[in-house]
Amino acid sequence: MNDLDKFDIAILAHLQADARLTNAELAQRVGLSAAPCWRRVRALEEAGYIRGYHADIDRHKIGLGVLAFVRLDAVQTAGALTQEMEEAIRKLPEVVSCHYISGTGTFELQVVARDLDSFAQFARNTLLNLPNVKDMQTSFSLGEIKSSAALPLAHLGLMAGQAPDAAGPRGKPAG
Repeated sequence: MNDLDKFDIAILAHLQADARLTNAELAQRVGLSAAPCWRRVRALEEAGYIRGYHADIDRHKIGLGVLAFVRLDAVQTAGALTQEMEEAIRKLPEVVSCHYISGTGTFELQVVARDLDSFAQFARNTLLNLPNVKDMQTSFSLGEIKSSAALPLAHLGLMAGQAPDAAGPRGKPAG
């Protein structure tokens, strides 16, 4: 599946807005009958465009009030030591995102914690003891302006009016 057509793009846009849509609801919104819509969704999944379906959980409501941006610098940026460091980071549930970055540092992590004390303990006992860590710098979120896992799709040729961006869950107007 190399080229996405307007139906594939519309399916992606609608599922990003509300992954709980039934196949019938999705088919109606994108202008297909149920069977072709279902086949397209399966094809998008198999081709890796859709990697999964997840609940968006409010971290504050589950007691994770601290979001830290942690920049780890590695002693060595190539070879087995870096791979060992990457594997260790992947296993940490407190690390919700990790990127190999350019510029200062080697990895940029997003780390959640209950409070500053629990973050400090995690940083001292876990992050600084990861294999190959040379240095660590941390910044804390003072307030979240935008947080979204939705990706922009306009560059794929989605025509105006097809995206569900003005609608909230289940097609109800946002707001």
